[in-house]
Amino acid sequence: MTFQDLNLNTPLLKALDEMGYTHPTTIQHRVFSIAMSGKDVCGIAQTGTGKTFAYLLPCLRQWKFNKDKDPQILVIVPTRELVVQVVDAVKALTTYMSVEVVGVYGGVNINTQRTALETTGADVIVATPGRLFDLVMHGAFKTKFIKKVVVDEMDEMLNLGFRTQLKNIVDLLPAKRQNLLFSATITDEVEALMETYFNDPVKVEAAPTGTPLENIIQTAYEVPNFYTKVNLLELLLTEDTSMTKVLVFAVTKKLADELFEQLDAKFPGTAGVIHSNKEQNHRFNTVKQFKEGNYRFIIATDIVARGIDIAEVTHVINFDTPEVPENYIHRIGRTGRADKKGIAITFITPSSKPQQFAIETLMHYQIPILPLPENLVISEVLTDDEM
Repeated sequence: MTFQDLNLNTPLLKALDEMGYTHPTTIQHRVFSIAMSGKDVCGIAQTGTGKTFAYLLPCLRQWKFNKDKDPQILVIVPTRELVVQVVDAVKALTTYMSVEVVGVYGGVNINTQRTALETTGADVIVATPGRLFDLVMHGAFKTKFIKKVVVDEMDEMLNLGFRTQLKNIVDLLPAKRQNLLFSATITDEVEALMETYFNDPVKVEAAPTGTPLENIIQTAYEVPNFYTKVNLLELLLTEDTSMTKVLVFAVTKKLADELFEQLDAKFPGTAGVIHSNKEQNHRFNTVKQFKEGNYRFIIATDIVARGIDIAEVTHVINFDTPEVPENYIHRIGRTGRADKKGIAITFITPSSKPQQFAIETLMHYQIPILPLPENLVISEVLTDDEM
């Protein structure tokens, strides 16, 4: 199947062609006809499956020019980085359409965003929940023209505590609208929200939650402690020249900062760190430097990494094994994209054995354990948490 086989108009097909996209992904072609029929959709898709275009293509295909400056399409996402990513996707798809898109999120001046919406208006708004609700309460735009509402990364939205804001926003929307929800996992809480606010949604699954991504080679090392993990990471980065664009995951903001301090001395000017305590400009600049190849690797936490969409990540390194097994799938899905092979390496300490077991149970797959390199220095120093 190609995009020509879908009921897309010439402007969208031309934009897709210029971006080099010919074949829709599984989630894209499965969602398209259902979304075009006007039914509510619940898309179950993990990172790297093309779900942003899965909801944008039918929404933009059915968009009609309107003289009103108020939005017809609303996309709600959990992080500021994801707002920027979706706005860029809308702009790329609407190169040959007169669609105005505005992205809004917290951490910047609300009055600037309010003025932009009041003067220029928007056909598509992409927003984080808190800032969106504040702007509606400020009267920055009317919600009565909204025909399509997309909630992306719903499971992460609830993890971040946005349930109340989502409920408040939905209460302000027109009763007659189409809802499109996308989530990597369908938890009881996600199910409850769908039952309350959605109209008998059709479930579309791109791949079961625990399916290992086919383009990714997964391996692991059993490492005794934090400082040996640091030594191992330094060794791999020093000796493996194929590690040109590496995403390193730490479990907490504190650990991410500690790891950055350790590695920045060894690899000055080639590393970045990104988490929710960092200022917005710092976060955007770090991702930009990484995308452009100025940073060889960045250290990130799970929450922020949901919003990072970077092509050609060569390696994902789980410096810390994730507490939630589904997050492992999200993490490794950052590599091996667009039919390219990727490599995921996980460092497993004795205390993270239960997480390893949970991940392997979820995937129905045993991650191969590699022997530690002979020249690895095993540290005898323990952190406070390890004593």
